[in-house]
Amino acid sequence: MSKVAVVFFSSTGNTQMMADAVADGVRNAGGEADVIDCTSFTAADVANYDAFAFGCPAMGAEQLDEGSFEPMFSSVETLLNGKKVGLFGSYGWGSGEWMQTWADRTREDGANLVNDGVIANYAPDADALQACNDLGAALV
Repeated sequence: MSKVAVVFFSSTGNTQMMADAVADGVRNAGGEADVIDCTSFTAADVANYDAFAFGCPAMGAEQLDEGSFEPMFSSVETLLNGKKVGLFGSYGWGSGEWMQTWADRTREDGANLVNDGVIANYAPDADALQACNDLGAALV
């Protein structure tokens, strides 16, 4: 059975809804999912999982949250080489550029991205939640 860490930061609840949908997709595909706030995930935890879904909304000038998510992601990204990874998050302005930048960075780290990332404008609609569910299934 594939064990997937769904690690996220959410300030409004939108990205948390997406994280829960990713976890549902993992479980529906027969995997095990742990939904983890980014402040509770460390580099030492990477060894406990087969695959990873990371979720963070666009912040500032379309970037990852610098307060808690970016420090966590920076501490684990070199350990993702060869691992199956998915990315997701919400945004309220801009074009979603932060996701493309993040996906490129994660590929450069050697991770095997299962897609180009799932994004939702503000609260995820039914299509975005389905895409999150599909992302979870792809990680199993």
